[in-house]
Amino acid sequence: MAGTAGVTPPTPAPPTAAPKPRAGGRLPDPADLAADDLVRAIQGWHAWLSHEKQASRHTRDAYARDLQAFLAFLAGHLGDRPGLADLEALTVADFRAWLAQRHAQGLQRTSTARALSTVRNFFAWTARNGLAQNAAVRVVRAPRLPRQVPKALTSEDMREVLRSVRDLAPDPWVAKRDIAVMLLLYGCGLRIGEALALTVQEAPSTRDAVLRVTGKGNKQRRVPLLPIVGQAVQAYLAACPHTLRPHDPLFLGVRGGPLSARRLQERLQQIRRRVGLSEATTPHALRHTFATQLLSAGGDLRAIQELLGHASLSTTQRYTAVDATGLTRVYDQAHPRAKG
Repeated sequence: MAGTAGVTPPTPAPPTAAPKPRAGGRLPDPADLAADDLVRAIQGWHAWLSHEKQASRHTRDAYARDLQAFLAFLAGHLGDRPGLADLEALTVADFRAWLAQRHAQGLQRTSTARALSTVRNFFAWTARNGLAQNAAVRVVRAPRLPRQVPKALTSEDMREVLRSVRDLAPDPWVAKRDIAVMLLLYGCGLRIGEALALTVQEAPSTRDAVLRVTGKGNKQRRVPLLPIVGQAVQAYLAACPHTLRPHDPLFLGVRGGPLSARRLQERLQQIRRRVGLSEATTPHALRHTFATQLLSAGGDLRAIQELLGHASLSTTQRYTAVDATGLTRVYDQAHPRAKG
């Protein structure tokens, strides 16, 4: 091309890795990644998520990581910390370059889809508040996700899990704690975050018939409480060596701090290696098992939706793909024409 002889094209900026938490688990300061006007916008968005949307701390941290990874990409892509004007000027090609970088980094499509949802959420907030308008972000397609079917355990698998807890826990009281948490997931269908958010004064007992649960969006629901679940929680409370006050977290770690979901994930990882269970045996799989066994026994899908705290029935309908045999049995027993 005329006029370009001897001219070396500029070297593109290297991909910028997602920001890592600072020491102590704190996220990077947005000021390290964005111009002052964008930092103020991010602070306003975080306040909106916390106070108006009432998003949980876990959700807010996940959103923060996703947005900061996007800003880290923009800083390398644009060559400087982006501001609000830079956000308005972004094109579909810029967003596709970000998605391509995530693909090149080997990030899962589910993670990228969630990150794109976070970025769209932030752009929608800036538009509503008159800070920045960008229509391109709504045009970009999210990666196609594989259809996820919940993985459920059999009744025998679940019994093996509970037996193995006693063998693997470092102390008897820790075994009682882990069993109590797992039974809340398996026997009541709680999310791991919901179980770990319970306080001492909310601890179920053998006298309680129902458990009040605070789920996503600060919504409350009531779930039936099996006697064995109340017994397990009370056994843990009697054995716990730490002082427990009414407003303290119900489940504590070995050192007396709040129990983290990671500890329970590690325990189940040990168990599945020990007894040869699938890698899908996670805390969330216990909740799936609760729903799947209810459905197999003929439970009403709407009732299961309420017990799980799903906002949409379509989420609960995923369980209909889990146990076709159970659904056929329910049909044969209940439909008036099935016996014809």
